[in-house]
Amino acid sequence: MLHLSRLTSLALTIALVIGAPLAFAAQTAPPATAATTQSPLPLDELRTFAEVMDRIKAAYVEPVDDKTLLENAIKGMLSNLDPHSAYLGPEDFAELQESTSGEFGGLGIEVGAEDGFIKVVSPIDDTPASKAGIQAGDFIVKINGQPTRGQSLTEAVDRMRGKIGQKITLTLVRDGGTPFDVTLARAVIQVKSVKSQLLESGYGYIRITQFQVKTGEEVSKALAKLRKDNGKKLNGIVLDLRNNPGGVLQSAVEVVDHFITKGLIVYTKGRIANSELRFSATGKDESEAVPLVVLINGGSASASEIVAGALQDQKRAVVMGTTSFGKGSVQTVLPLNNDRALKITTALYFTPNGRSIQAQGIVPDIEVRKAKITSEQDGEYFKEADLQGHLGNGNGGADKPTGSSGKAKPMPQDDDYQLAQALSLLKGLSITRNH
Repeated sequence: MLHLSRLTSLALTIALVIGAPLAFAAQTAPPATAATTQSPLPLDELRTFAEVMDRIKAAYVEPVDDKTLLENAIKGMLSNLDPHSAYLGPEDFAELQESTSGEFGGLGIEVGAEDGFIKVVSPIDDTPASKAGIQAGDFIVKINGQPTRGQSLTEAVDRMRGKIGQKITLTLVRDGGTPFDVTLARAVIQVKSVKSQLLESGYGYIRITQFQVKTGEEVSKALAKLRKDNGKKLNGIVLDLRNNPGGVLQSAVEVVDHFITKGLIVYTKGRIANSELRFSATGKDESEAVPLVVLINGGSASASEIVAGALQDQKRAVVMGTTSFGKGSVQTVLPLNNDRALKITTALYFTPNGRSIQAQGIVPDIEVRKAKITSEQDGEYFKEADLQGHLGNGNGGADKPTGSSGKAKPMPQDDDYQLAQALSLLKGLSITRNH
């Protein structure tokens, strides 16, 4: 099993990451193949490139130096391969290292490119973006009044980053409606990877916001704490991966390993030998094989889809919610000189049953769309205790129910329809299992 640690240098061995459009995958730089070393360079195209550079330098309205032109050419070379390949300058490469460690500066928003626009993949919990009400699927059409159409993903992200505390205004379009502005302040984003609690006696809840280096370890601790808080073995667990954009592949593998005892978890296929990886269970099931429901939605991407797909294929969990994002590609981050790097797509990953979910996503076993439940106010009912001369309670109890007049503390599922349905299913599975 591949061991991952925080990126601390430009050494050859770097972390392997699979994530949403801005969470990168990395591995040791591959050796050159015969195809790359023997293919002749296209001289006509190289002459055209040199001619274009000369024309720009001679005729462009403002002077442009060679360094800027070459950097822009490299960016264009990578960005036109696919939406996830990119040239990483020093700042971008540093941000990659920060994001896998769980702390970085920004708005707390994962974004991707779609039809020339910048689309929100998911806001990260407890960040300026989530607090401002930004939702997965929103299109960012302007940043501080400047249109984003035609910009590269990297350029848009660079514009959204800045000094901590500095305000920024995003113009959003939601569900094809009228554009509206959201103003928020940049902050240091400290992502809590795993949150857990008892929904009620016997039923645990674990939410993973993204897959960081220590996520597997945090899920192990969450399972132990839920058992301790419950005082005995749990009856069921909800694993919430909604709006989880992905992250470190090894952590996704470790999470699955906490719920199964044997079998394949995920494998990858690519053109180069060291892009062929296979990960299997190690034989430890810290969940004690209790019933499991996994929640996903359109914001669940990449590493989240690995976990959902593996647990679904291994018949270990019921996957509930809506179809996931559908990012099934692996990006390799190759360090260059001067703290720069290339991020290029090198492989596709597959679920244990051989499914590639690239551009398709994980289809839930039970589709449950996001919804709101509104309760109607009960009318005033005339009860037995209100009748004049009614008989007393034969057991010596009070005529009317007694109890605390205080309002019960709402649980997370009270305003979360999908989570409420997951809990109901777990209860049904528990009853079936015990009979």
